[in-house]
Amino acid sequence: MTTTPVTLRRLDPDRDAPALHAILGDEACCRLMSGPATASVAETCRLLTKWTAGTEDTSWAIVEHDDGPALGRITLMARAAGVFEVGVMVSPAVHGRGHATAALAQVFDIAFEKLGARRLYADVDPDNIACIRTFAKLGFQHEGLHRATWTTHIGVRDSVFMALIDSDPRPWR
Repeated sequence: MTTTPVTLRRLDPDRDAPALHAILGDEACCRLMSGPATASVAETCRLLTKWTAGTEDTSWAIVEHDDGPALGRITLMARAAGVFEVGVMVSPAVHGRGHATAALAQVFDIAFEKLGARRLYADVDPDNIACIRTFAKLGFQHEGLHRATWTTHIGVRDSVFMALIDSDPRPWR
């Protein structure tokens, strides 16, 4: 599997909010998220600060080089011993260029090799076809559709659950 070279660095809400506002301030990007687009960079910064509280070692900015702007965000959220939910978003400017795939592969290695994960899962809106394809390409298995899971700014939404366990093949290697 060929992926775009990307680097992960600790997400810094103050530093990364202006760049990540391209995602979080965009109605189209936020359509399938739990809340609407943010109205300002300051609001994006507050949201990132809330999301990253206590996750300093499991929340990263996706960059092309260490001193470059954030092109996306990726996070692991501990849900139980050895179980992590994975979240990823990338800027519309780099959609389709492999940034999410490359970043996810790095995070999966961190999760399994350094954090002792036995299970990683993603909760994806069924209309987010690109995200579902990305996780499938990386070996995630479709586990099911949970109906009426989320009440969001666009109404009640379903969830597609996909997972990768520590004994599954790792196609990114």
